[in-house]
Amino acid sequence: MIAVRNLTMRLTAGGHAVTILQDITLEIPDKQVIAITGPSGSGKSSLLGLIAGLDKPTAGSIKLDGVEITALHESRMARYRRQKIGYIFQSFHLIPTLTALENVAVPLELNGDQNARARAAELLTEVGLQDRQFHYPVQLSGGEQQRVAVARAFACRPPILLADEPTGNLDSATGRQVIDLILSLNRDHGSTLVLVTHDPDLAAYAERIVSLRDGRIESDQRSRVYSGSKASAPGEQS
Repeated sequence: MIAVRNLTMRLTAGGHAVTILQDITLEIPDKQVIAITGPSGSGKSSLLGLIAGLDKPTAGSIKLDGVEITALHESRMARYRRQKIGYIFQSFHLIPTLTALENVAVPLELNGDQNARARAAELLTEVGLQDRQFHYPVQLSGGEQQRVAVARAFACRPPILLADEPTGNLDSATGRQVIDLILSLNRDHGSTLVLVTHDPDLAAYAERIVSLRDGRIESDQRSRVYSGSKASAPGEQS
């Protein structure tokens, strides 16, 4: 369960306070697939970063499985994040000096997994990159880099998966393949998936769509094309 209560985030810019998020209250049950949408500047990526513990709110509460993460010290939050949260970035964030296999193995090694390399190889096979394990990011296409990033996010079997515009740097066909992959792996692993996107077609893959505008929740509704156990492509019948 992700429980966000009265969450507010303000920053100071040019001597003036700027409100990024205002009084956000949101509950996300275990294993739900939810999309957070809204135009640029609506606060959706900021909300995701707060849920991940990457930033601190000005006010409010965030609980992940009953743990109040806003009260955690930075080092403890980092450990908690490695164990509980998988994060997929729009710009991949792969380590350029490591191979695909090594990038996926990093979170496993940090958690002390003695079989990190074997687990990483297994995940790369799951995302269709068994023949690209020893390639460096620069040797991979954008879609392949994002597949490595997806494998890395699932490496520690996190109960919570956060994806920030995961198809934003990909063409439409490759983006469709990546989101299908994320949803397929998520069904297999049983994680709670929070997907941030400004694309309504991509949001339609989720079970629930929460729309932000000007830092506030504008709407919270069930997706019309979600069938419960699987998401249909927009325009297709469930």
